[in-house]
Amino acid sequence: MFNSYVNLAIYLVFLQLLSGKSSILKKNDFHSIHSLLQQPQKILITTHTNPDGDAIGSSLALFGYLRKNGHSVTVMIPDPDPKFLQWMPFHENLLVYCLEKEICRAHIQEATLIFCVDFNSLSRLNQAEADCRCSTARKILIDHHTQPSNDFDFLISDTQTSSTSELVYDFIANSGDKEKIDTEMATCIYAGIITDTGSFSYSCNYEKTYLITADLYRRGIDGEHIHRLVYDTYSESRLRLLGYAISEKLVVLPEYHAAYIALTRQELDRFNHQIGDTEDIVNYALSIADINIAALFYEREDIVKVSLRSKGHFSVNDIARTYFEGGGHVNAAGANSKLSLKDTVDVFVKFLPTFQEQLNSVY
Repeated sequence: MFNSYVNLAIYLVFLQLLSGKSSILKKNDFHSIHSLLQQPQKILITTHTNPDGDAIGSSLALFGYLRKNGHSVTVMIPDPDPKFLQWMPFHENLLVYCLEKEICRAHIQEATLIFCVDFNSLSRLNQAEADCRCSTARKILIDHHTQPSNDFDFLISDTQTSSTSELVYDFIANSGDKEKIDTEMATCIYAGIITDTGSFSYSCNYEKTYLITADLYRRGIDGEHIHRLVYDTYSESRLRLLGYAISEKLVVLPEYHAAYIALTRQELDRFNHQIGDTEDIVNYALSIADINIAALFYEREDIVKVSLRSKGHFSVNDIARTYFEGGGHVNAAGANSKLSLKDTVDVFVKFLPTFQEQLNSVY
């Protein structure tokens, strides 16, 4: 049928284009995505399990934009988000899959487009994965994590960008609709940026991040108030958990420039642990002078949550992928371990000698 390997290659590329699965279509193809939005769509926006500030902020900002453009839009998260994020504009529109399974399934089945925000694989949807994977809707990824999977038809990806919320801003601006970003949408974007950069303390060494932030202020955000809503809402029990983790559970391994904290389910229950209470604990371990890698391990239901942080060029994304089947960014990554808490910690401690030379000099 084919006269040459060249003809065969052309034919295969043509088939990929028809299927929408070609990397030509997937890589930052703003034009094709905007073309899909020229007609009213039934859109589902979803993000990863254990959603953080960037996941919620980017999802809700995108919700505000797409709804303003006349689409029918639903936002679904796999499980509940922390209370300190629930003040955000549009938050009342969130559906939680694990609490409203049948309603969420109906929206997934009806969707003509699914925007997948702030995660790089459908496996990050936990219980909602199977339903979303079976959906015939076109799947559009907006994300800044490395190594996205082949689960998506279109992809907007930039691993150098501070946050997915910043990418949502880029997506709106690229469409020519930047002036449609109102104060509510700008507030969501700003909340996503500050939570994913630790209030501009990491992952933000780019002029563009600050230019976008300046534009958000021009659109009426109250940065001081947003910061208080995100960071100054600790419960007494959360603060006591933090103190206990640092004073009683912190282990420092100076020979490897490493530190870690491991918390059992019983210890979390002792401090009335709520979703989000362990947020940022790992960063306190990393804040010690000469510590270049830090980890937090804590028991949750039938898994152990793993949070990894690093300084300089040492990649905890590679560590998470290699040892824990997780992933993330160069300096911030996570995973779910099916091992016991003790065995998970042992994995961490045992691989450190392999990287001792790298950890001696991370810059």
